[in-house]
Amino acid sequence: MDLNHDMPLKKQLFTIPNLMGYFRIILIPVFVWRYITADSITDYRIAAIIVAVSGLTDMFDGKIARRFHMITPLGKALDPIADKLTQGAMALCLVFRFQWMMPLLILFIIKEGFMGIMGILLLRKGKMLNGAMWFGKVCTAVLYVIMFILFLFPSIPLATANVLIVICIGFMLLSLFMYIPVFAQMHKEK
Repeated sequence: MDLNHDMPLKKQLFTIPNLMGYFRIILIPVFVWRYITADSITDYRIAAIIVAVSGLTDMFDGKIARRFHMITPLGKALDPIADKLTQGAMALCLVFRFQWMMPLLILFIIKEGFMGIMGILLLRKGKMLNGAMWFGKVCTAVLYVIMFILFLFPSIPLATANVLIVICIGFMLLSLFMYIPVFAQMHKEK
């Protein structure tokens, strides 16, 4: 990975991948407002399209950063923040429609709280997790896909929605339990 440690912060702020990260953050209140105020299937679909644009932007910012050597320390921090804010906002929106989203939202807060606290503790020791592990990426992909489906099809049968939500919960628990030993090992290392 080609990380531009020497690039001044001012230049890091305006790389194309980082601008795409800001754009994703700006889209959050837009899709939340559209979803929460929806009163037709079309409104829900518009919210889903906005989420899809955010997801595509997420996919392309990483590809652009790697392809054009624009990976920066700011981008490495901004990308997961944009991911987590987007995921949390989507889960919060869905709580108003699907009762089983509340346990998922609570687990999401616990998992991301754990990841944040461990990240801070490791940073104090001069260490940092070098990107998401495969199981974290799988969890994120499953979460995005299932929440996108729930956004796109607001009239999905409740039993189907609940099964999809339980699948998300399962992947999130798996990811959390697989990250615990990774952080424990990093914490033990000198």
